[in-house]
Amino acid sequence: MSSSSSDEVDEALEEMVDQVVDNYIDSVIHGHPNKSKRRAYIKRAREQGHNQLWNDYFNDNPTYPPEMFRRRFQMNKSLFLRIVERISNEVPYFQQRRSACGRNGLSPLQKCTAAITMLAYGQSGDTYDEYLRLGCSTARLCLANFTDAIILLFGDEYLRSPTAEDLQRLLDVGEVLRFPGMIGSIDCMHWEWKNCPTAWKGQFTRGSGKPTIVL
Repeated sequence: MSSSSSDEVDEALEEMVDQVVDNYIDSVIHGHPNKSKRRAYIKRAREQGHNQLWNDYFNDNPTYPPEMFRRRFQMNKSLFLRIVERISNEVPYFQQRRSACGRNGLSPLQKCTAAITMLAYGQSGDTYDEYLRLGCSTARLCLANFTDAIILLFGDEYLRSPTAEDLQRLLDVGEVLRFPGMIGSIDCMHWEWKNCPTAWKGQFTRGSGKPTIVL
């Protein structure tokens, strides 16, 4: 089905897919599937999810200040809105549409928020169902389309190999931060924790046999 299908159809398909997966798992574990049954359709009130998200972060007087937005979304609000605007203008999946009943589908903010928070925290789509009002399989679809859109729209500028000028700029920044000659991430540097509590030693010990802390 094309990405322009209504969200009501997506939600109905989601229920069907989940049921098929459940039956398959039962057949593997128990040797026979459960009796086929139709799941109840969940009316998620997606308009409520959009309004809550808008009031919390994007209206003129949001509930949460910019510093909390930066911490939770791992980016500034201006960058977030730039991404949402570009994607919603150029990628059909993220354009809000009306169903045959006249209801608005999921908003670009809801879809992008689901994808970005899944990337930022590594959590499942179910985590945001109650807040954003979209099901798990819909959240995964948002993530798949979001990553494809980022590569398509921003890949040439931000996902390319660094040039000589880029490398020199990074080296200069490293010098200022007292990391001379450093290119790339330093989060893989493990420092020995000499005073590590005995009870914690096991969970902080890796191949070296000594407890370490990631810098």
